[in-house]
Amino acid sequence: MLRTHMTVTTIRQLMEMKIIPCFSLHRKLAGLHHAVVTRDHSVGGSYSGCEPMGLFWGLQPAPGAREGLRLRKKNVETPYVVHVSLLEGHVSPSEEQSNELAAVTTERWYMAPGVRRIEICQDGVVGTLFLPPGTGPFPGMLDLWGMGGGLVEYRSALFASRGYASLSVAYIGHKELPGPQNKINVGDSYFKSAFHLLQDHHQVCADRIGIIGLSFGVYLTLRLATNIGVKPSCLICINGPVGSTIKLSDDDGRTENFEGDQKYWMYDDQGHVSFRAVSLPANLSPESKVKIENLTCPLMYIVGEDDLSSSSIENADLIEETLRAAGKSQLFTRLSYPGAGHLIEPPYSPNSRASLWSVKPKKLITLWGGHLAPHAAAQEDAWKKILDFMENNLRQ
Repeated sequence: MLRTHMTVTTIRQLMEMKIIPCFSLHRKLAGLHHAVVTRDHSVGGSYSGCEPMGLFWGLQPAPGAREGLRLRKKNVETPYVVHVSLLEGHVSPSEEQSNELAAVTTERWYMAPGVRRIEICQDGVVGTLFLPPGTGPFPGMLDLWGMGGGLVEYRSALFASRGYASLSVAYIGHKELPGPQNKINVGDSYFKSAFHLLQDHHQVCADRIGIIGLSFGVYLTLRLATNIGVKPSCLICINGPVGSTIKLSDDDGRTENFEGDQKYWMYDDQGHVSFRAVSLPANLSPESKVKIENLTCPLMYIVGEDDLSSSSIENADLIEETLRAAGKSQLFTRLSYPGAGHLIEPPYSPNSRASLWSVKPKKLITLWGGHLAPHAAAQEDAWKKILDFMENNLRQ
């Protein structure tokens, strides 16, 4: 029986990729028989206050978990399965669980029913295309992530669940791509082919395609948007640079080894690395900088003011100043979030202030920045505004 003013602890456990994040929060109940997340305030644990989705964005690794964990959905065709337990009293994650008063298992899906996932290996392009239910034609999004590599699908899956055909593209660190995995071995023609592949699909509106980029994906987004023969309808840039943070090996945009030049790497007292200074506009190679003045479509730039991986504020300032000087101020929209870090992703996913970057030749933890509650608020607000921006520029 739950009683008014009773103190309880909520424990969440999630199994994904053999990782079990587990953590707690403490509540004092306002009413009989029910713990209500929209009413009862957390008074301790992983967050405080009335936060209905805090159960999910507050997820943190369990005590004793290996260092550098970051929760990311790898297989979007299966849900996250979260087991939520309500325990009596204050219980910390390191304590043995007390009497379980109630429990429920819930699922979080990234693909709505009817969304189709199609693996792409065509014209040299490696990626995954997500198509909404129905025959279309649909507006499209080209989805570019950062230097972490591989193929990240969950944002595209969510876009398709909202009615957009979305192509997530791999460009580094993927087994189907040519050359060493620590270099970008594809150039402008590769990204141009990816854009045209999406544009030419029979279920896509050819004249209603946007591009979204995070981190180094911002540079690729801006570079592609100013490429002859590519005319996106809008751009969304999240915490990234206007030029290459890595020395280019040719004019086509291929790069040298990312870890070859560590001049601007900064370390904290724990030995964790920040790449923030690497992307300061003054430190970018002049030949790599995108000619921002040539942009012709609306651009929304999202800034996490506590970004420790990219000089986002300075790059946003440079874009804004350049467009103003070119008489194109109307194209630029900035969203800026105090307390948010580098990884501004779809909402209700937990922020990692630092996580494992590489294990060879040595273990390296990179700093992303961001504080749990303000970062969560930024993700929720930014996602709504991203969808509004896409609606205004790709549907109307």
